[in-house]
Amino acid sequence: MPHADEPKSANPHAGKPPVVVKKYANRRLYNTESSSYITLDSLADMVRDGRDFVVYDAKTSEDITRSVLTQIIVEEEAKGRALLPTGFLRQLIGFYGDSMQSMVPKYLENAMTAFSRQQESLSRAMQQSIGPFFPPGLEEVSKTNLAMMERAMTLFTPFLPQAPAPAASPEEQEIDRLRKEVDQLREALARNTKG
Repeated sequence: MPHADEPKSANPHAGKPPVVVKKYANRRLYNTESSSYITLDSLADMVRDGRDFVVYDAKTSEDITRSVLTQIIVEEEAKGRALLPTGFLRQLIGFYGDSMQSMVPKYLENAMTAFSRQQESLSRAMQQSIGPFFPPGLEEVSKTNLAMMERAMTLFTPFLPQAPAPAASPEEQEIDRLRKEVDQLREALARNTKG
């Protein structure tokens, strides 16, 4: 879902109120904006399109957005679109109930925001460098090809030459500080379990 500090041009849905979705006991999802029943795939598409939504239990009015988002991830993983490495999932589970649990959500959110910004920067660079070479009249094909190339290039992002990094934003500095803190705590835990 889009982050509050993303530029408005990056998300055509910026400023729109979240779509309210009601989940009924029969597990059906009802989009109150379109007055229609939708699926988890519909919600996944909304996330990809940058359209924010909240999901409420129709009976209790409890906000169940987090559990529905988790359900979408489980569904995507079950379709063979494995995005989360097994080691990462084990580490994440290990943080539940741990003294570090309160720090993990903010750390992960900041890391994903930084990753998204890097991906957007790469996308802009691809459009500026390759976009002008597409012949006129083939814009739709060009856009599709460019999108495929961008997806392929994200796999090689760590290997691309990097421009000198601009001064770190306060958010990035906080991410670095949290990373160092996590590393220090891991080292301390490792020493305590060995000793």
